[in-house]
Amino acid sequence: MQNYNISAVSYLNTKPFIFGIEQSSLMKQIRLFQDFPALCAQKLLKDEVDIALVPVAVIPYLTSPHIVADYCIGADGPVKTVCLFSQVPLEEIKTIYLDYQSRTSVQLLQILCREYWNISPKMVDAYPGYTSEISGDAAGVIIGDRAVAFLHYPYVYDLAEIWKDYTGLPFVFAAWVANKPIDDDFIQHFNLALDKGLHKRHEIAARYKDVFDNSYFSTDYYLMHNISYSFDTPKKEAMLLFLKKYTENAGIPMPEVHFSEWATS
Repeated sequence: MQNYNISAVSYLNTKPFIFGIEQSSLMKQIRLFQDFPALCAQKLLKDEVDIALVPVAVIPYLTSPHIVADYCIGADGPVKTVCLFSQVPLEEIKTIYLDYQSRTSVQLLQILCREYWNISPKMVDAYPGYTSEISGDAAGVIIGDRAVAFLHYPYVYDLAEIWKDYTGLPFVFAAWVANKPIDDDFIQHFNLALDKGLHKRHEIAARYKDVFDNSYFSTDYYLMHNISYSFDTPKKEAMLLFLKKYTENAGIPMPEVHFSEWATS
């Protein structure tokens, strides 16, 4: 089999994937990088890696996007770690800081503002340390592990839950994507490694419980229930709907997404 460079998100929700890959024979033929989502996307766009767990909003910018796994980072209800945090109700928000680590979540927020909430606050591209600016009528989108520390805020708008209310569908934040065809044998072994890691979620959650658990958040419940990993038919439908809304608003072509033979269950 061919050797590949792979970039994976470094958040808690990806730990089962990382565990499965690192415990597999794939480590003999890959270089594995752990990055935040926007950097995963950047590396794939620049062909610095062959496969990446990327925010799905990057898919329209790939010349030949191939989904190579039956697994994703998704949610079929509250996700807990992709939220709009505010000290005032939605209708009083004047400014929203947009997480610099995110692509898909920022676009999802803008869709919800435009189509569901019918609000038009000022959107500000954020920077490291921006969370200290969330006060008064200035809200902020925070994604990933950092979001856990803000779940006590008086107003927490869970973007996956609100998308489900709006569309009736789950949401896909990130998928395993290549920008070219990948060897079928590798794809099969890659999926088996991901599946193996998902079967260890209880054990993985126990390792991180002391880091993340609080009165608003359970690591075990998060990995077992908040994150929905199966890239099933409803999630594929949801991803394509999101991409349609995103590309129409951005004025760019809707991409043709290729699903590998393995990733069609």
